[in-house]
Amino acid sequence: MNKKDILELKRRLKKDDCTFTKMCGCYVNGEKNVVLKFRETFLNLREEEFFKYLEIAKKTLSGTVGNNILELNFPVEEGNNISNRQLSLMELKRSALKNDVLLDDFYDLVIDSYDYTGNFLILIFHDAYDVIIKTTDNGKLDESEEVYEYILCAICPVELTEPGLGYFEDDNRIGARIRDWVVGTPDLGFVFPAFTDRSADIHSIMYYTKNAKNPHPEFMEQALGCGSKQTATEQKETFNTIIQRALGSDDKKSERIFMEIQDTLNTMVEDNNAINGKDAEPITLTIDNIQDVLIENGIPEEITKKIEKSYTEEFGDTPPVVEHLIDKKVLAANEQRKKEERLEKKVRILEERLEQTKQVAELVSEKEIALDTDTETLSETDSSSNLEADSDTNLDVDSEVILEEISDSEVESAKNPVENYDIVLQVKPEKVTQIKSQIIDGKKCIVIPIEEDEQANVNGVSTVL
Repeated sequence: MNKKDILELKRRLKKDDCTFTKMCGCYVNGEKNVVLKFRETFLNLREEEFFKYLEIAKKTLSGTVGNNILELNFPVEEGNNISNRQLSLMELKRSALKNDVLLDDFYDLVIDSYDYTGNFLILIFHDAYDVIIKTTDNGKLDESEEVYEYILCAICPVELTEPGLGYFEDDNRIGARIRDWVVGTPDLGFVFPAFTDRSADIHSIMYYTKNAKNPHPEFMEQALGCGSKQTATEQKETFNTIIQRALGSDDKKSERIFMEIQDTLNTMVEDNNAINGKDAEPITLTIDNIQDVLIENGIPEEITKKIEKSYTEEFGDTPPVVEHLIDKKVLAANEQRKKEERLEKKVRILEERLEQTKQVAELVSEKEIALDTDTETLSETDSSSNLEADSDTNLDVDSEVILEEISDSEVESAKNPVENYDIVLQVKPEKVTQIKSQIIDGKKCIVIPIEEDEQANVNGVSTVL
């Protein structure tokens, strides 16, 4: 199931393209008692109602795949038999919503499974979509590939309008407005069978949740008979909790490490998109991948093992998509932090340069005083004072320019003197961009591509590599 398939269905939900045959509904009150049941021929609805119901149907096909829209799978039974829930949905679809017994069973199942306090409306639509064959360049042919028959269900909260004052035209007065029960946008919904690669997949359901933090796993399991699945929001929160608990209470240090981990995950996604294209299969964060990420960010072995254990317990055999774990706000904060740190380093370097310049100016002035006569000294002293004043003014004016001219390499060397390193690299400027870090046999390595005609010098010794 992908975004392209979902959009293909959603684009059809327009007045001239919609082919819904039937629509059925069941209105339930806060005590979970059925108040009303109805069945309508969809295309015969009054125009105002037609568009309102159509908007509800479209909403169940809206949102982010993996977050608001999930692909749920039915469990594989012994001998590849179809499960009871799957079978009942298939029968409901085949009935084209004309069988009251099947509808009542479905309503009862939803009412018993849906954990919600308040009134709600169950809507179910039946459709048969004549899927037109598409060429490799997405051109349409007149021939039909298959008829995709499906049901679309939307569960909408029904709430009272806000209290307030209103104008009563008959009495020509302002008074307390009558509060109405209004059908809201869907809280949950699903499409069965799923529409995958432009074809029906009876072993899957396209599941919609309005609130990605509470996708109602009880409904997935009890009403639909599928295994529950976390949304991207839930996966991200779970992952963040695992990392932060393992890093401990040192807020500043753990926050910095967490930011770096997020940055590494984002780099993984960008590299995958650059190599395989944006439409490529998304990469998942397996236990091996998380190991590499932690090693790359210098996480101690003890903490790494703790994270791996919690990660396995939470995600098991279904590792999350890397992109689902990325927090855009954290990435933005990390980028801002890096900018501020680099600016602080540049300011320190600039201050050191200014101090050195002043010291040189003072030394020159002292030598001139010692060598010149008293008269000349007085004259030179005035000139020197003017020179120093001009120098200070020029330094202040040019400080911003100098700040910009300070190179990244100077910033890094100011922070980290050469003698503090175990490895010091000195390469030609054109080779700098080719240097990469890579995990090889569980160890972080520096990789420098070398052409056939290039020479290397290691610790002052010419070396053939």
